[in-house]
Amino acid sequence: MGYLSAHKLDFQSFINALRLVRWFPASQASLILFLFGMDVAFNEENEDPVTKTHDPFATRSSAGLRLLARHPEVYGPSDDSFVLVDALLAEKAHLRELHPRLCVEVGCGSGYVITSLALMLGNGKENIKYIASDISEAALKATAITLKAHGLCAELYKVDLISGLEKRLAGAVDVLIFNPPCVPTLDEEVGTSAWAGGNKGRVVIDRMLKTVDSILSKKGRFYLVTVTANNPGEICQIMRRKGFSSRIVIQRHSEEESLHVLKFWREKLDHSSGSDKSLLYSRCASALHVSLSHRLSRLVSFK
Repeated sequence: MGYLSAHKLDFQSFINALRLVRWFPASQASLILFLFGMDVAFNEENEDPVTKTHDPFATRSSAGLRLLARHPEVYGPSDDSFVLVDALLAEKAHLRELHPRLCVEVGCGSGYVITSLALMLGNGKENIKYIASDISEAALKATAITLKAHGLCAELYKVDLISGLEKRLAGAVDVLIFNPPCVPTLDEEVGTSAWAGGNKGRVVIDRMLKTVDSILSKKGRFYLVTVTANNPGEICQIMRRKGFSSRIVIQRHSEEESLHVLKFWREKLDHSSGSDKSLLYSRCASALHVSLSHRLSRLVSFK
């Protein structure tokens, strides 16, 4: 974990907080410190805390939880949001080297993820356009407030996934992020909540997969949150048939579910041997095997 900048803290509270957050990723550590009533900023670059700057977000690598807009109808940051932001943090150096010009989040909710991405990629100082979509008017209002609270802005659209934006986005999206409703439910429940994903939690995911090839740029990266019930290995196979390589950026287990953040990118396979193609898919499959082994070991231990 990088340096911490803390304000208006008594010494003992600061020490107690440090004992807790040293074991957590930056995004979850922010939540713990928020519960302690502390205003903190993380510096992921291992630089000295920037205490003399006039930019209050100069040291942030993710959105401040205190600055998030709250609304009873809007899905707030949870484990899936945190794991996605942690995956983007793990990819930060690579994403900066990519020099993206257009970043899109589908299903922006409170704005936590798109705001965190913008902070990672230059705090709004780079010439990068951000677009966020959501089917909920309340979510778009929350995202606008969250972005503004961090000194950022984005184009916001009230649409179902990217409906109506296909021509605007065609072949132009360099970074695409999607934290979908992926909890298995009855198909008729899709759209009734922010988590209902229908059969195998895949109804909305499968709709999105059909659009990725047409909107992602040649150098584009697509980050997708899934749970084990979604059959991530099958998702990787679907995308491989479309010409995409894949790997798991982060895999995190909890008592309730196993979360995966999958990364997809275009791969030139025209001159690849059959073994090379198999290797590309095995990157995703091998990680999923570890996830299954973990779940089985827990089951055996329970028995």
